[in-house]
Parts: sequence; C-alpha cells; structure tokens
Amino acid sequence: MYPFALERPATLAAAAEVVARGGQPMAGGQTLLASLKQRLANPELLVDLSGIAELQGIDCTPQRVTIGAMTRHQAVAAHAGVNATIPGLARLAGGIGDRQVRAMGTIGGSLANNDPSACYPSAVLALGATICTNRREIAAGDFFLGLYETALEPGELIVSVSFPVPQAAAYAKFKQPASRYAMVGVFVAKTSAGARVSVTGAASVVFRHAGLEAALTRDFSPAAVADVAVDTAGINADLHASAEYRAQLIRVQTQRAVQQALAG
Repeated sequence: MYPFALERPATLAAAAEVVARGGQPMAGGQTLLASLKQRLANPELLVDLSGIAELQGIDCTPQRVTIGAMTRHQAVAAHAGVNATIPGLARLAGGIGDRQVRAMGTIGGSLANNDPSACYPSAVLALGATICTNRREIAAGDFFLGLYETALEPGELIVSVSFPVPQAAAYAKFKQPASRYAMVGVFVAKTSAGARVSVTGAASVVFRHAGLEAALTRDFSPAAVADVAVDTAGINADLHASAEYRAQLIRVQTQRAVQQALAG
C-alpha cells in the first residue's frame, strides 16, 4: 500500500471541498481498500465519508423509498419499511457478499463503482430510481454508462437514491461461488407502466431487456418468458460461463424473479 493522507469530514459540504482539492472519496471501502493493498490505486488524499450523517438513513413512504448513499447493505436488508414496500430490494441487499461485506458496503459506493457484476445497479435500473448527488438528480437510465463508468463528474458525490415503489418486484442471482458476485442477476419490477427487467453480471454494464419486458407486460408470469429469445451479442464469456450459458441464465433467473415477486 502506498502512503496517503486521510481526512474524515463531518459534513457533506466539507467532504465536497476536500474532494474538489483532489481527494479520493471512500464509502464502504470494499473495492478501494483492496485496490490500495494491491497497489492498484495510489491516491495522495483519501476522504472517508463514513462520519457524514447527511449521507445515512432510510425514509419510506407508500410511494417512494429513499436511501442515503452511506447506508450499509445490512441496514437496507433489515429495514422494516423497505421490507414492507419493496421487499425485493431488501432481499437483494441481504444477498450481497458475506456478513462482513454487508456490514461495511454501501449503496452509494456500489453505484459509484459500477462493477459489472454488482447487484444494486440492477435494482436501480429496473425500478427507475433517481440518483441524487450534491449537484443534481440523475435518472437511472442515464447513470450507468459502461464498464466501471457512470455519469458522475469529477468531484460529484452521491447523496441518496430514490426508488418509486412498484406493484411487485424481486431479484434472482446466480452467484459465482468464490466471489459471490452475480454471474447473472435479474431484477424484475411490475409497474403501472408495464414490466421492467434489468440484468447484471452478464455484460460489461447493467442493461434492460426489451423482449423480456414486453412478454411480462403482457403476462406477468414465469411461463411468459420461457420462450423469449436472449441474444448472445455483447454477453460475457469467460472461464466461469459461456455467452450461451449466461443467456440461458438470464431467462431462468427472470422466471425465478417473477415467481418470487408473485409470492410477495
């Protein structure tokens, strides 16, 4: 690990000022600390966001769930309001990594990092969430740009994520056994405007699948997607799974997610 200075601001304004001076923000540290230990990152100034109360907490109404950027995964999983309004989101959070990761990892850090196999981006995209920063509001469809790439500008910090409450929603993930990341994860949401389906782990960035959405909008049932074609173009192929296998997993995990959503 290379030497660095560390600051722990107590307010969002103070954090933004340090980041503007070139500081590297750190949320839960689940990716950044590993990169530092391997000397893959070399920030001169690290900005720990964990002490900022403005970035923490969960607010639930019948219409919307808003989660502070520094809220830990375990807090989302255990929150009674999230479990009552969007239980699929709570279950997603409870299935991230292991207990230690859930105790430290944050929703804001996950979204800012935008790992192609992370779970939260699928929920954000499928639910049509809004990412609120210290400068603006960004629609989910405009946020995820590519491999580890987001719409965040230099110095911009995620403050919270706002999820509209769907009629039903669920997440099904096929885990890579060692890392517990999603080889393929599918989040489905039934809304008044139709079904939304987003896929993580299968490509370089989270994406929605129009064919699956159309089938589920007509008939929100596992059987409705049994014969939907999933193109292998752009789908990952590696030592864990071929593109064809991942394409089949997308269809299977969609069926499982729909089944969970219908079960409540």
